[in-house]
Amino acid sequence: MKRITLAAIALAASAGLGLTGCAGAAGPAEKPAQEGKTTLSVSVWNYEGTPEFKALFDAYEAANPNIDIEPVDILAEDYPQKVTTMLAGGDTTDVLTMKNVIDYSRYANNGQLQEINGVVDKLDKDNLAGLDAFDLNGKYFAAPYRQDFWLLYYNKDLFKAAGVEEPKDLTWDEYVALAKKLTTTADGKTVYGTYHHIWRSVIQAISAAQNDGDQNSGDYGFFKDQYNTALDLQKSGATLDFGTAKSQKTSYRTMFETGQTAMMPMGTWYISGFAAAKKAGKTNVNWGLAPMPQKSDDGNVTTFGSPTAFAVNKNAAHSEEAKKFIEWAAGEEGAKAISKIGVVPALQNQAVTDEYFKLEGLPVDELSKKAFTPDKTALEMPVSDKSAAVDKILNQEHDLIMVGERSVEDGINEMGKRVKSEVLNK
Repeated sequence: MKRITLAAIALAASAGLGLTGCAGAAGPAEKPAQEGKTTLSVSVWNYEGTPEFKALFDAYEAANPNIDIEPVDILAEDYPQKVTTMLAGGDTTDVLTMKNVIDYSRYANNGQLQEINGVVDKLDKDNLAGLDAFDLNGKYFAAPYRQDFWLLYYNKDLFKAAGVEEPKDLTWDEYVALAKKLTTTADGKTVYGTYHHIWRSVIQAISAAQNDGDQNSGDYGFFKDQYNTALDLQKSGATLDFGTAKSQKTSYRTMFETGQTAMMPMGTWYISGFAAAKKAGKTNVNWGLAPMPQKSDDGNVTTFGSPTAFAVNKNAAHSEEAKKFIEWAAGEEGAKAISKIGVVPALQNQAVTDEYFKLEGLPVDELSKKAFTPDKTALEMPVSDKSAAVDKILNQEHDLIMVGERSVEDGINEMGKRVKSEVLNK
């Protein structure tokens, strides 16, 4: 079977060409395997800028000297489309990284992934966060190795300067009051009490998680309180307004790393990035982590997040080796490998947590450790063939509410009306 380079894959995809037949099957630019070794190909995005892949591959090769891992590197923004094109052309890349559950559902339902129930049965399922997202009627076609979730970043020095305690066990009402208290203006420069990035998940996904809401349902009354909270913060000046953040393409990293905000809800993927910036001397912010604010003060922490997983291509050249790699990556050794660089693994046990908090620059106070272990992490978006279309509508209406072109009530009603008519055909 003829193999073609990734550059050729990109050229074919950009030209809109389908890759068909065995002779034209797309694959990685393979390096020759050393004698007695197997080259295992794995699709990835932005290999140089996504250190978890190198951490996993290096550790696996060290533990399995008969394996050479060849990353099939794809631009992050092109990843879903490129993988779709590759699979349509009979590609033989062994392991496919599932960037999100929406694409996973599509590939699995199209019959493009191998069932790996035998692998999943060997895993520590009770402690493997995000595994349920890959359960399709009792069958698994991928297993998670990473589980990001949302928590609250905060600037300890700004809290100290304001004379307020750490943000422990906050309700949303307490969070709003605290954000207003922490907001200051001096010499024309505002330091905000909090910063909400422009993504709809900041409001909608946390609403769904804490209200057991279904974002694919077409009924969105559960969004109301969270929108009112966000707009109250914006109106009071306790956060940068949405229109400014969107038009100026404000970076959440810049907001936090330059001390322009005292708090910021954000995903755990930022932990490693901030720790690296701190180590490199690019920020002097004295930081901490806290659980996401909650609807009530009952002590339970519910947040939302998204798992990242590995799957075996239906046409994999090395299926058994691919399954062995996934079992390792989703297990304790894989979890420790990415914990060392500040990436949150799907497997959560004490040994993994201990390894994670050895990362240089990570806050190790009790509140930060508590933030790392929420009681419940709901999926950011449900697994469904309708999720992509629903997501597009919810994004559009979210923007209109946040810039004031629709009221909360009208915006929520419009979301429901459009999802029901355009997606659910009701």
